[in-house]
Amino acid sequence: MITDSFDPRTFANMEVALERACKILGAGSEGHQARCRIAGKIVECAESGDGTLGGLTKAGRVAATDLCVTRGCELNRRSSLIAGSRRAALAEVTLH
Repeated sequence: MITDSFDPRTFANMEVALERACKILGAGSEGHQARCRIAGKIVECAESGDGTLGGLTKAGRVAATDLCVTRGCELNRRSSLIAGSRRAALAEVTLH
C-alpha cells in the first residue's frame, strides 16, 4: 500500500499536492483518470527523493497543465474541489 512506501509527512504532502493540482483543472476534466495521472506524477516525484510540498505541488501542477494542453481543456482558476478521494487516486496509481 502506498502509505507504507512513504513517511507520514511525505504522504501528507502528496495529498495536499494532489488537491492543489486538481483544483486547476477545468470543468469536465476532473475525472478519476485525470486524478490518477496527476497522482502518478506526484508519486514519481516522491520516489525520486523530493518529498517537499513545493516539489510535489510543482510536479502535480505540471502534470495537470500538460493534461489540459493534451486534452484541449481550459485551466480552472477558481478553487473548486475535485470529486473523489485523494487517497484512492494515489493508491490506484501504485497498483498499476
